[in-house]
Amino acid sequence: MKLPSSSATNLDKKDMRHMISMKDFTTQEMDDMMNLMALLKEARKDNAVPQLFKDKSVAMIFEAGSTRTRVSFEVAATLLGGHGLFLSPRDIHLGAKESIDDTARVLSRMCDIVMARTNDPETIDALCHMSTVPVINGLDTRFHPTQMLADLFTIREHIKDGRKLSDLTLAFMGDATDVCRSLLLTCTKYGMNFKQIGPVKYQMEQEWLDIADTYCAETGASYEITDNVDAIKECDVVYGDSFYWVTQLDEKKERLDAFMPDYVITEELMAAAKPGAMLLHCLPANDKEEVTREALEGEYSVAFDEAENRLTAQMAILVYFTHKFIDMPSEETKKMHEDKINDFLGQL
Repeated sequence: MKLPSSSATNLDKKDMRHMISMKDFTTQEMDDMMNLMALLKEARKDNAVPQLFKDKSVAMIFEAGSTRTRVSFEVAATLLGGHGLFLSPRDIHLGAKESIDDTARVLSRMCDIVMARTNDPETIDALCHMSTVPVINGLDTRFHPTQMLADLFTIREHIKDGRKLSDLTLAFMGDATDVCRSLLLTCTKYGMNFKQIGPVKYQMEQEWLDIADTYCAETGASYEITDNVDAIKECDVVYGDSFYWVTQLDEKKERLDAFMPDYVITEELMAAAKPGAMLLHCLPANDKEEVTREALEGEYSVAFDEAENRLTAQMAILVYFTHKFIDMPSEETKKMHEDKINDFLGQL
């Protein structure tokens, strides 16, 4: 039960939404977010980012570490006039001495938005259940929506021949990771064609393909799951990710044996893709494992633009999910409170 509150924060936010997966949003809403990203990126280039998160705070819960997610959210909050609070397992009692429900209640009364990067999807779901502020999934073992927003925007920025996102085919090289799964669902929902190219053992689970089937029926997109590297010939975007994650180090040798060398993104592989194909990588990159340094530094690589656009995406997310609830006080109201507090302090 969500308890009533006498706190200064507005806990009854009409039409409040969380961001768990990009599949929860329409293509128009995705376009709205990307158009907001473009405006904020242009403002940042002019060092003129409007203070749309002024005096606001984002709680950033990190059960799993990340360079791009932490830096992008913290810098985004600062650029917009607000503040980011880094909360590691050593800083809070999430799910240990304090329940996730109570953590969500407390953070909702002190912060304006909660971002969580967790090892357990149930943590995100529980935070959403009790939080009275928007919760943003910074990555769980299912989805990585903030990465998806940056990816779509980066691809859109680098299309040079007038085509739309829905005209493109994206190939993910490797394992059915949270990023691969998110790309499958985001691409097919948006109308882009998607391919996962990798060993049979590491291909996408059927439950996610069933969801993609419904999107393909709606948008006309298609997907292909194959172990045939020749499928790269039809692709406009080639996407790389690690062949193993920190929780899979005991499988590292087995995985590398399965993926290397056939599924490593090399200059030769990029040359086999469609002319003008671009290379994306969510980073961090393991040189000479899933991608060679030569490919990552090639003129077709937009991986570091993609990394920068994590900041662009986080600025847009902070604004998009809170702008309806920001009630800026008038100068008269601010002066009234300042005078009352100063009068009280003068009597101490």
